[in-house]
Amino acid sequence: MLQKGNKKLIGAWAFYDWANSVYPLVITTAVFPLFYGMITGGKDATVQFLGTDWNNTVLYSYTLSFSFLIVAIFSPMLSSIADYMGNKKRFMQFFCFLGSFSVMSLYFFDGIDRLWVGIVFSIFASIGFWGSLVFYNAYLTEVAHPEQHDKVSAKGFIHGYIGSVFLLLFILTMIMKPEWYGFIDHPLKSDERPPIKVFQYAFVLVGVWWIGFAQYTFYHLPNNTFKRKPKKDYIFKGFRELRKVFNEVVKKPVIFIFLLTFFLISAGIQTIIVLAAKFGDEELGLPTTNLIITILLIQLVAIVGAYMFARISGKLGNIMTLKITIFIWVLVCFAAYLLPGESPNVDNYFYALGGVLGLVLGATQTLARSTYSKLIPEDTFDNATYFSFFDVTEKIAIVIGTLSFGLALSITGSMRTSVLVLMFFFIAGFIVLSFMKKTKHVK
Repeated sequence: MLQKGNKKLIGAWAFYDWANSVYPLVITTAVFPLFYGMITGGKDATVQFLGTDWNNTVLYSYTLSFSFLIVAIFSPMLSSIADYMGNKKRFMQFFCFLGSFSVMSLYFFDGIDRLWVGIVFSIFASIGFWGSLVFYNAYLTEVAHPEQHDKVSAKGFIHGYIGSVFLLLFILTMIMKPEWYGFIDHPLKSDERPPIKVFQYAFVLVGVWWIGFAQYTFYHLPNNTFKRKPKKDYIFKGFRELRKVFNEVVKKPVIFIFLLTFFLISAGIQTIIVLAAKFGDEELGLPTTNLIITILLIQLVAIVGAYMFARISGKLGNIMTLKITIFIWVLVCFAAYLLPGESPNVDNYFYALGGVLGLVLGATQTLARSTYSKLIPEDTFDNATYFSFFDVTEKIAIVIGTLSFGLALSITGSMRTSVLVLMFFFIAGFIVLSFMKKTKHVK
């Protein structure tokens, strides 16, 4: 078994980001929201689901909220059981399989009459992705030493950004030049929508990529590092582990304040990630190719941001560096609110905004994960349970963020107002973080 701090073990852990990051980029952010809009009728269209009429974008926002709520409810229980039984890898594999096969099942969402397929399997795919991350993140403290966490966390995100960009570039060629792949007999005109089959095959590619590359990670990650032997009452033991860690978190003001900060900024960050493409499509009227190019730009700049801010945190400390990134997020939200949709140069403005967003996206995600890992007691056996609080905090934040976005949209009819609401989450997060004290590993 590879030892903690081993480069090969760290590389195998980080490679799961390469495998799974195609899901949030291609499915959550870039391709599926646009495909969903095409199938359901575009801006302000009404669809029927569960016997009720919905605005299509509001339904999509609430669907995401529901999936995150499911993960938030069950992941603490699963992670505490995994800590007690010592089988984080088995749980991680289960959610990986659930997510990848659910993504591939979106192939069958080919019309409004199969809306239920798109809703149900997008929920299962989201549960699979976020569920696997609970256990993936918990491995950070087992594969790397505290002084390595910033760089190792950044390495994971960088792997993810690079891998997902490769696949999205290939899918972009399918969308822009579908005739290369035999979907139609002539080039796509600028005012036409790509063929539905392009998107369907893209979903299958994402699922195959995810489950295929994940096998390298699963091969090298250790299982049951602490050699725990489960007993018959492991479910109840798992709940006791959860309660014990919860009590510890409440008693540690530094961890509590950080989780509250993380909650507030995650409500903004994750909601922007999952709904940015729909904002550009429906609020600004940008073509599909422009939106995907912007998302590619965000990913590429995020690689630079993750690396650059990891270096900055080494000089300024995690807390100050996080404050800088949060302040930039506030500016991003306000700039998005002011974007002139009628301007002939709106696509260039959107590109520029995407570049700034990408710079802080990689930085904030990397710093949040590594900072929290440094706050966990080094002698604890409950890594997964500790990280379940981190992940649950993020999921509940996304529920609140997407619900707030959808509610503001349903009341005002404007996504700009929804974006402005998200800006206040960042402002509140900045204020709360100001009360956080420095620790031995977090400066």
